Amino acid sequence: MLDARALAAVRGGLSGVLDDEQRRDAVARSFYARLFAEYPDFRAFFPAGMDQQRHRLMRAIAHVVDHVEDEAFVPFLHQLGRDHRKHGLTGAHFLAASNALAAAVRENADTWNPEIDAAWRRVVSAVCNAMAVGADSEELPPYWSATVVEHHRVLDDLAIVRLETDGDIPFEAGQYLSVQIPQRPRLWRYLSPAIAPNTYRGIEFHVRRVSAGWVSPAVVSETTVGDRWLLGPPLGGLSVDTSPGAEDVLMIASGTGVAPLRAQLMALAMRSSPPRVHLFVGGAHPSDLYDLDTLLALSRTNPWLTVVPVVENTEEPWWRPPTGRELPLGVHRMLVGKVGPVVTRFGSWADRQIQVCGSPSMVRSTLYALRKAGTPMTNVQHDPLGY
Repeated sequence: MLDARALAAVRGGLSGVLDDEQRRDAVARSFYARLFAEYPDFRAFFPAGMDQQRHRLMRAIAHVVDHVEDEAFVPFLHQLGRDHRKHGLTGAHFLAASNALAAAVRENADTWNPEIDAAWRRVVSAVCNAMAVGADSEELPPYWSATVVEHHRVLDDLAIVRLETDGDIPFEAGQYLSVQIPQRPRLWRYLSPAIAPNTYRGIEFHVRRVSAGWVSPAVVSETTVGDRWLLGPPLGGLSVDTSPGAEDVLMIASGTGVAPLRAQLMALAMRSSPPRVHLFVGGAHPSDLYDLDTLLALSRTNPWLTVVPVVENTEEPWWRPPTGRELPLGVHRMLVGKVGPVVTRFGSWADRQIQVCGSPSMVRSTLYALRKAGTPMTNVQHDPLGY
């Protein structure tokens, strides 16, 4: 997409913008103001409150700048274009937005010159074209409907929601979907299924309430059986290479980040000769390991799987009752500390396929710990931060 010189120019021109919260917000505001001024009908595609939308736009731009030269980047953009069809967008909408985005960044950057401008326009054009191709080449529905059949509040701030979909959604274990709930129309959030695809059209999500969030508090506190959800196309590419001679697997999860890993473990359990898997599952307190019993049951019937529980604090906070959980015999003892540094006590795991799932801060700190231990980053998979 870009040569090394042009890539350096883009990153240099945008560094001041992406590192400054006020300027990130200014870029987003300028982009949407320009877009809606030129195309007033576009406003109907977006929610009334634009704060989260602006934040997501700037996260996407940062992801583009970081990964524009990656081999898997164009397929990711195709996925993203297909995903935006749920808003009613087509390829023409992405192409129309390119000039507004280029101008919004240019007017807020510290350093800008013709070389940077030309390189940035090439990036924006390539991104918008790739998303347009993805949106216009997809024959599947833009979204599917599903009915909530169970809502189980396992912690004060965490719920497990099970749904039955109206049709077969072509997702793979490890991917994530955008979700819209009836309590928050036109607000979509990304969630990872915690079970593999199945013939019963069942799907399960683990949702933790986010402070000041719009959607997650409603999922945890307001969802009821019978609610009708909308589910967008699958995104992401977390996967385990099961070809002959493939390396064994290290999985590192924290909180609800365990969901896409658990889905893959369930899929691996259906195979005749899966690779060996070490799963480190972490939480701030013992009760945050809310799905540990399921994982341990899976490990007891699948000798290729080892589950290692990790907590930062061995005592529960005052607002939660003690779990009373005792680990069964034959299970790895509970370790104490942040999950990333705990994992690297055992070495670099350089001979493994590695997946990291959790909050953006957990993923960043875990990647730092792995780099420090000498882990090749080419071995590591994680979803785009913030998604």
